[in-house]
Amino acid sequence: MNHPAVTTKPLTIDNVREHIVGIDTVVPLLDGTQRPYINLDNAASTPVLRPVLDTINEFMGWYSSVHRGTGIKSQVATHAYEQAHEVAMQFAGADPETHTVIFGKNATESLNKLAHRFPFKAGDVVITTMMEHHSNDLPWRQAAEVVHTDVDRNGALDDEHLDYLLKQYAGRVRLVVVTGAANVSGYINPIHDIARKVHAAGAKILVDAAQLAPHRKVNMGSVDDPGHLDFLVTASHKMYAPFGASCLFGPKEIFLQGDPDVVGGGTVDIVTVNSVKWTDLPDREEAGSPNVVGGVAQAKTMKTLMEIGMENIAAHEAELTAYMLKKLNAIQGVRIFGLSDPARASERVGVVPLQVEGVSHYLVAAILSAEGGIGVRNGCFCAHPYLFKLLDLDEKASAAYQDQIISGTKAYLPGLVRISFGCYNNSDDVDHVVEMLEKIVRREYRGHYQQDMVSGAYWPQDFVIEPQRYFSL
Repeated sequence: MNHPAVTTKPLTIDNVREHIVGIDTVVPLLDGTQRPYINLDNAASTPVLRPVLDTINEFMGWYSSVHRGTGIKSQVATHAYEQAHEVAMQFAGADPETHTVIFGKNATESLNKLAHRFPFKAGDVVITTMMEHHSNDLPWRQAAEVVHTDVDRNGALDDEHLDYLLKQYAGRVRLVVVTGAANVSGYINPIHDIARKVHAAGAKILVDAAQLAPHRKVNMGSVDDPGHLDFLVTASHKMYAPFGASCLFGPKEIFLQGDPDVVGGGTVDIVTVNSVKWTDLPDREEAGSPNVVGGVAQAKTMKTLMEIGMENIAAHEAELTAYMLKKLNAIQGVRIFGLSDPARASERVGVVPLQVEGVSHYLVAAILSAEGGIGVRNGCFCAHPYLFKLLDLDEKASAAYQDQIISGTKAYLPGLVRISFGCYNNSDDVDHVVEMLEKIVRREYRGHYQQDMVSGAYWPQDFVIEPQRYFSL
């Protein structure tokens, strides 16, 4: 069987755009023309890196069951899957002597796993923050008492309030969970400084690095370092390998306690009618047939990002973010949320949330898509408390919007438009989206748009996208 040759040309930050699958995909516009699609929704999911796809295509000839098969293909697949765990540990700077990595399907699943597996006791407290994605908030509410650290008007963590909560709940705080980078504002938390405070308080720290890991180097560090990270979560679909995989890094001792949260095949050494002996990590926490393809893809993208150099990615994205902030600051009628100073662009990942004065976030996103061929995200980004805080909405206003949603409409739900960069985006992408935003500010868009009152989304009249024309199974 012949397989496509794996990409061997070294990747750099200067040529990575050439290695993005679908970078030249052409999409239709409202005026009847076409143009290459511009993806500025990388905070949701990134496209695929060509070396990752090449590796998967090559691996599929060897794809097989893992861990217990005696056939050569099974042995090769097992080697690849186990190697993927080793690569992930290297990427995260995790110590294999003290820590393990457990593969899941996404960051949400990994966070829920830890919420079930962490040895909470009655009265334990989890401190989280107002800037968290729902996936790093809701699971903890089911596991322990949760308190939220406040944020300031720019969306940055309120350090003094964190200090207060650590003292207020002294002796009860078991875990502090914090995002590495906020998915709404892009704000980067000083995770190692926070870790030192948390460890001094006798607690452990989890960092949700789904938004951080594709853009900045992560290093869990040695347990001898007071600033080390106890737990870390990543998501492959946000780092150029959308094949349904995630990583949960954590101390072995935690996952060797008690029973796995999901049990069955692959988690045991032996089962009798009356007893069970769980197998070693990570297998005991990866029940059933694992996502071998996702694991291989995840490891390859981590190796590729390390090849490019996380410091190079960070510098490029900071430069691009600064360029965009400078241009947006010059547009009257556009409000930027979070840090808007181009000189401080390195303090955030490439995420820029904004509003266009007098224009619904739903409509802005629809115009950018239909008339600019630009994909962005709009709404609340699965972080309602944070967004309402940034918008300065009080409890009464929040309750009113909740009532509207219960009544069956999201049409009036407040939100922002989020522009988010990947390492492959360039200044041309910025110029195009800024040009489109200027047209929206001047009300120079061409289409007539109607709103769906249930979803809130706007659609241009007489412009129907038929997905089956472009792809269908």
